[in-house]
Amino acid sequence: MTVPRPVAKPGSATIATIAGEVGVSVTTVSKVLNGRADVAPETRARVEASLERHRYRRRANRQQATSQQVDLVFHEFDTAWAMEIIKGVETVTAGAKVDIVLSQLDGAHSPSAQWLDTVLARRPLGVVLVLCHLTKAQQRQLLRQRIPFVVVDTDSATSASVPTVGSNNWNGGLLAARHLLELGHRRIAVISGPEDVLCSRARVAGFRSAHDEAGVAVDPDLVRYGNFAAHSGNDHGLELLQRPDRPTAIFAGSDIQAMGVMRAARHLGLDVPRDLSVVGYDNLPVATWVGPALTTVNQPLRDMAGTATRMLLDLARGEELATSRIDLVTELIVRESTAPLGRAA
Repeated sequence: MTVPRPVAKPGSATIATIAGEVGVSVTTVSKVLNGRADVAPETRARVEASLERHRYRRRANRQQATSQQVDLVFHEFDTAWAMEIIKGVETVTAGAKVDIVLSQLDGAHSPSAQWLDTVLARRPLGVVLVLCHLTKAQQRQLLRQRIPFVVVDTDSATSASVPTVGSNNWNGGLLAARHLLELGHRRIAVISGPEDVLCSRARVAGFRSAHDEAGVAVDPDLVRYGNFAAHSGNDHGLELLQRPDRPTAIFAGSDIQAMGVMRAARHLGLDVPRDLSVVGYDNLPVATWVGPALTTVNQPLRDMAGTATRMLLDLARGEELATSRIDLVTELIVRESTAPLGRAA
């Protein structure tokens, strides 16, 4: 039986130290460090445990970042929403003369092993992840290679140990519902994003709090979860607006989803905002060009992305961050798609 040797001074261990403690070759330890897949899971776990005990970090040397690039990784690529993020990142990287490598995960929440292998081989300055996250093992592998990462996460649920930029989703839901209640609406529906996504639930929680504040009960049949796409707004909108006790206002989880609601209203011969008030979320540029112009909650996507990128470049320079979590303010932007209840056209 292999008896673990006493842990060396933090940061002083070498690959040979780890190999000797675990009872494997230096090559095997090197493969684990570099994220190679050709290591048995049990062996990998033992090597990872030893690396953690020794708080091993790859030393600064010629293997440090060799490219002036930042990897920008999306959970899923939605053009209108994602373009705001890309523009925010590019504003910062252009001034720093840093290139952007763009990828998306086709809806997955964590990158694949193949993606990690590519990043480790290319050695970028760092990685910005949008609505996705690294596994603990992936985090360790990047940190050992001195490749920092920052998350742009509207969920506000990322681990405190991971540098993250988000926004106040609860406040966004509160502001949207409060606006509609102040206009006299009492049957207000909400169509949020996926129920298993925290930002969706946080916006609904804010929506409920505004009702509590006004002393108005929320009809549970008017609370819907779908996704942030136009078809979700259209489908839920058609169902809600054909009810005999239809809502007079709908708060949608995104501007694109709100446009789906407005399409459903037109299909049913309802006028926005005379017959139905609609509030969106995000404040995408297109929100000002739809007819009527969309009242929405501004989520400062470009500022979120730019802030995350500046944090990443600071980490790449070896600087410490003042804080690991930044939540930017959301605010209501009132336009033409909302009106007082019963207002004549």
